[in-house]
Amino acid sequence: MSSLSGSHPDLTVRTHPPTGRADLQGRPAHCLPTALSPRHTVAVMQADLTIAQDPDADALLGRDAFALVCGMLLDQQFPMERAFAGPAKLLERFGTLDPAAVAAAEPQSFADLAATPPAIHRYGRSMAGRIQALAAHVVEHYDGDAERIWTTASDTPQLLARLEALPGFGTQKARIFAALLGKQLGVRPGGWREAIGPYAAAGTFRSVADVVDAESLAKVRAFKQAAKAAAKMSAEQG
Repeated sequence: MSSLSGSHPDLTVRTHPPTGRADLQGRPAHCLPTALSPRHTVAVMQADLTIAQDPDADALLGRDAFALVCGMLLDQQFPMERAFAGPAKLLERFGTLDPAAVAAAEPQSFADLAATPPAIHRYGRSMAGRIQALAAHVVEHYDGDAERIWTTASDTPQLLARLEALPGFGTQKARIFAALLGKQLGVRPGGWREAIGPYAAAGTFRSVADVVDAESLAKVRAFKQAAKAAAKMSAEQG
């Protein structure tokens, strides 16, 4: 258990069974995950999330760290709940969210899966490439286990640095995701709210970190719309 675990949800370890091709019919062979080797063994999260507003998609986010990180990656220029439903679509179409398999997939075919209606994002093909880059980063730096990004970080500054280094993230997205980890997964080292900043503040509705049901999602959407309107007015006056 990490030094960040604080009130971290309980973890169990599960070894995924080998992936056969029988359940992946219709997908290009060069885009399929390896059929004869077992998937990675990971620590499975036990988090109760309501972000995608879909029980199956939210259950996936709550148990699969790479799915949750992918959802955060997709959360840009696209409705939040649809972005976080994207990993479930990929799992259904590709058969696994094992980062090694995702990183190794043939890019064109993987992009086809991501862009197939309903697409995982407004820019499905572009985002498919970013997801593969993210998967490759997780394989290279965290041995294919995305949860190690936060469970092996020594403190919040290191966690933020790790998140900022993820392909497709950056400073703001890293802070939002760190706030999500703190507020909903119990990753709360000393001084975490101060280190993360406004997104970690209690009682706010600023980002996905604060979404726990349909009502809070609406409040976060209203906050974002107001902030966007204020920024536009400021730019026009300036």
